[in-house]
Amino acid sequence: MTALSRPTDPRETLNASAMSHLQLVVIAITVALNGLDGFDVLSISFASPGIAHAWHINRVELGIVLSMELIGMGLGSVLLGGVADKIGRRRTLLGCLATMTLGMIMATSAKNVYDLSIWRVLTGLGIGGMLAAVNAVAAEFSNSKNRGFAVSMMAIGYPLGAIIGGSVAALLLRSGDWRDVFMFGAAATATLIPLVYWLVPESVHWLCQRQPRGALADVNRGLARMGHPPVDALPAVCAAVRKRGFADIFSAELAPVTVLVTLAYFLHVTAFYFILKWVPKIVVDMGFSAASAAGVLVWANVGGAIGGAVLGLASRRIRLKYLTMFVLAMSTVMLAVFGRGAHNLVDLSTVCAVTGFFTNAGIVGLYGILAQAFPTHVRATGTGFAVGFGRAGAVIAPIAGGYLLHAGFGLQVVAIAMGMGSLVAAVAVWRLPIRVPTELQA
Repeated sequence: MTALSRPTDPRETLNASAMSHLQLVVIAITVALNGLDGFDVLSISFASPGIAHAWHINRVELGIVLSMELIGMGLGSVLLGGVADKIGRRRTLLGCLATMTLGMIMATSAKNVYDLSIWRVLTGLGIGGMLAAVNAVAAEFSNSKNRGFAVSMMAIGYPLGAIIGGSVAALLLRSGDWRDVFMFGAAATATLIPLVYWLVPESVHWLCQRQPRGALADVNRGLARMGHPPVDALPAVCAAVRKRGFADIFSAELAPVTVLVTLAYFLHVTAFYFILKWVPKIVVDMGFSAASAAGVLVWANVGGAIGGAVLGLASRRIRLKYLTMFVLAMSTVMLAVFGRGAHNLVDLSTVCAVTGFFTNAGIVGLYGILAQAFPTHVRATGTGFAVGFGRAGAVIAPIAGGYLLHAGFGLQVVAIAMGMGSLVAAVAVWRLPIRVPTELQA
């Protein structure tokens, strides 16, 4: 590209150019960050049989414990998503990683349900804020051609983290107790702090939109690290536009998107988290060991990782909205199949893998829609709001599942009831009016 034809807006440069090594590294780090989310959230599931045995708690009490970090995640997503749009993606990621590390470490010192619940809420706050920021980072560090695929790769970090973490958890549970699972999670989370500090610059899209003091120098440093020439000035953005914030997600243009995507996320994660939170205990109740239960959950996440990757590749040729509707509907079908149960670990692992394929593909599709639907100045805010309030479904799922199972309803009935949310979510996605924001277009 010649100097005469070079775009003056650095966002256009990033959209139109091939992705640099640094951009690929940043996308890889977002995968790892979401992998921490996958392990940290599921760590309580891996540990739940041991906790129930050590503290002699029933299914209702265990269901409440399983929901605590989800409450924190909801609060973190809503509150810290706006922070990521105000102070930047990079600072928010670093703060959330530190919070997650502290929460995981302190969980190992818990003496009862109440202590553990406090530290799981704290861990959830960090996870929720990171979820809002990392989705924006994946979208904003990609070019136009690969943006959908980059967001999909970020999203499949969740099941990948659960696969790797679950494999380690299975080994730890054979020779140790449930506290070892949390200690491993804390160590893994802490290792990402220096990587983000040194390798993830601030988003050029965010800098161009918010234009804080020193933004031009920061943009040019980022462009240089990505192999692009500097710019002489930032794109013109009036002060009123720079100050726009949280309320914009309820503007006449964005309110329908905000409401529908939040509803879809809420309904689908009810099914998604029913599987993730209750599979270990259900498998143990079938007569298998806690280590075997962790292994079955790993297979659910293997299917989830494959499903997310397949959806990301397919989204290059098929409209993301329709792909997401299909996998959401299939999630309902597979929850019903899961509810029939299985007599051996091989069959159970296979059913969970296929169920994970569709349920996680639905999550990946919804993250892709969030990245498309909100402009830069409220991308993390909109994502955080949808994920935060949507995670109320994740809070409800293990509690509702615990009450229904404790009340004597069979697994088939409970699984169908929990899975119907995904079908209604598909209808909500069908009604979504989505237009890709101008600054993310080629």
